[in-house]
Amino acid sequence: MESIRWRKPSLKPIQTKTKLAMEEAKEEPLSPSARLFHEPNFNVHVIAIMGSKSRINPQVIKEKLVHTLLKHPRFSSLQVVDEEKNGEMKWVRTKVDLDKHIVVPQVDEKNLQESPDKFVENYIHNLSKTTLDKSKPLWDLHLLNVKTSDAEAVGVFRIHHSLGDGTSLISLLLACTRQTAHPDKIPTIPGNKKRPINSSDSKGLWPYVAKAWSFMRLFWNTIVDVLMFMATTMFLKDTSTPIKGKPGSEFNPRRFVYRTVSLDDLKLVKNALNMTINDVALGVTQAGLSVYLNRRFREGKKDKGATEKNNNLPKNIRLRSTLLVNLRPSTGIQALADMMDKDTEAKWGNWIGFVLLPFKIVLRDDPLDYIREAKATIDHIKLNIAQNYHQYNNVFLQFGRPPRRNWLLWAPYGLPCT
Repeated sequence: MESIRWRKPSLKPIQTKTKLAMEEAKEEPLSPSARLFHEPNFNVHVIAIMGSKSRINPQVIKEKLVHTLLKHPRFSSLQVVDEEKNGEMKWVRTKVDLDKHIVVPQVDEKNLQESPDKFVENYIHNLSKTTLDKSKPLWDLHLLNVKTSDAEAVGVFRIHHSLGDGTSLISLLLACTRQTAHPDKIPTIPGNKKRPINSSDSKGLWPYVAKAWSFMRLFWNTIVDVLMFMATTMFLKDTSTPIKGKPGSEFNPRRFVYRTVSLDDLKLVKNALNMTINDVALGVTQAGLSVYLNRRFREGKKDKGATEKNNNLPKNIRLRSTLLVNLRPSTGIQALADMMDKDTEAKWGNWIGFVLLPFKIVLRDDPLDYIREAKATIDHIKLNIAQNYHQYNNVFLQFGRPPRRNWLLWAPYGLPCT
């Protein structure tokens, strides 16, 4: 997923046919987070790339979308600016012309001047130079019947982030699929494994001591994270490195480059170290960044080596990333598939928060040390009031939820942008 920005300063009003038609249509104001995603410096799109085992028939896709995607109000509504209400934006249902949303470029694979993989990469890169048409629902689908090293054809979704977050979009994808053996049933996914409770641990004062200690760590980590966030906004900057973007680079076109990693290999390491897939993935990322920066820092200089004691990396590199997290409580596959309904437990929208994720840029002689350090970082982030918001949701509901317009102020600390 990547973000692309519009160059225009604001969303222009959309002229609908008649005022009466607007009143008859089912209208709903945009949530604060949806409006936030239209700000000039925070205008975010979601790009999803999917491979197919067979060639894609555009007509079949259109027929399926009529009974799935178009039934969702967000994908069949305009975002209209009501100038009579101080520029308030709202959703207005409209008739969707799929021919204007599905793009099927004619590609002559035999006469391509580049490899198919490079063609797809350049095609997606060029998408980041264009914008979605605001006179229609803010999404489109590009079907590329080009055989790459991973698939027979490729589909590229481009969706404005105001339509929903990653969990919402994945839930919609799940709701649009069925099991091969049982066409009337949605897919199943493995549930979370619960750790067995040792009866000896629940006796005496130990459970109370453990809870008290956990709460103190929770409180302390939250205070530290809030102070770090405030310091970052005011003066604490990342170290200048070859991968640090210059001011204004967020408006540059994006290039999407990926590598395929074996999930079985990740599981092997995960099980051996009793960790999670996320721990292993972050450790691999941290190792890759460290090795890459060590190579970049030696350019034009004498190579000092690539070991833990002898390397080209400066000391105490500060390198951080903004990590978006889903704040919904864990739900089953059925709740995710039913998320588009109003009264379900799992709600549609942008229920996301973000945290500052620090990368430890150092070289290690033992590759597993990268993963152990990554786990320590993730454990610290997890033990934070903001990231455990759903456990305290009843407290907020009991004492009254903050005003909707002020709810965005909680977002930097990980609470939901609803």
